[in-house]
Amino acid sequence: MRLRSGKRQKADDRPETDGRPTAPSATPGLAVELRGVRRQYGRGTGAVHALAGIDLALPRGTFTAVMGPSGSGKSTFLQCAAGLDRPTSGSVCLGGTEITGMSENELTELRRSRIGFVFQAFNLLPSLTVEQNVLLPMRLAGQRQDRHRATAVLAQVGLADKARRRPGELSGGQQQRVAVARALITSPDVMFADEPTGALDTGTAAEVLGLLRQAVNDLGATVVMVTHDPTAAAWADRVLFLADGAFAGGVEGGSAERIAEHMAALTARTARTGPTSPTARTSAMAGVSA
Repeated sequence: MRLRSGKRQKADDRPETDGRPTAPSATPGLAVELRGVRRQYGRGTGAVHALAGIDLALPRGTFTAVMGPSGSGKSTFLQCAAGLDRPTSGSVCLGGTEITGMSENELTELRRSRIGFVFQAFNLLPSLTVEQNVLLPMRLAGQRQDRHRATAVLAQVGLADKARRRPGELSGGQQQRVAVARALITSPDVMFADEPTGALDTGTAAEVLGLLRQAVNDLGATVVMVTHDPTAAAWADRVLFLADGAFAGGVEGGSAERIAEHMAALTARTARTGPTSPTARTSAMAGVSA
């Protein structure tokens, strides 16, 4: 199947212009850019540092997978990068727009119009048809609901004949393909996928991952996927590994076996040494090490 063409950062942490804080400028050509992103829950001795100073730059038109042991900060990373949670400090830019200081209303509008989401649980509304589910982001963003666009996107994911069906009438794999179509409908700057194949069998998972891969190859989409599965991660251009809230190296264009070896070594090292200090952690700015 082929596709066709937190807390807000403190003001005194930023440069001042005419007495007002200014956001750091985004780097051209990047879909996702995180600078010094930290996320802390709680205070004092009981504080949990879910993210400990992340620097990351992802070019447009790339497919990146993020892996890590349980508790490494994967979910917090995705939530902060996608504007679902606010970093304690640092800045996040999506599609050239600095989002860290946005109001809740501005963030909601950005998520509806410029970000696509694919979740493990599909998150389709059972009372709506497939077509209505796909068009939902446009409806919520107050845009004209373009049924021709919905038809085209459903055809891209191989569901042209399912537009009038409801989610309950579809298989799990078909529901996830509807979710991919919904994520594509607004031609977003970035698609975030959170364990998108976790509820699917191996064959169906490969179909969904193939759709994400082809969205990057054929449509120039940018995909950031959190996964625990080395086989799923192998579909990505690069795999970044999180440990103790910071990136700890990565693999470019690796096989599932090689990715699994890196993941096993990281898990063993984390279990052996325990949490490391922020100064000992590595960041991943423009590239990754093999």
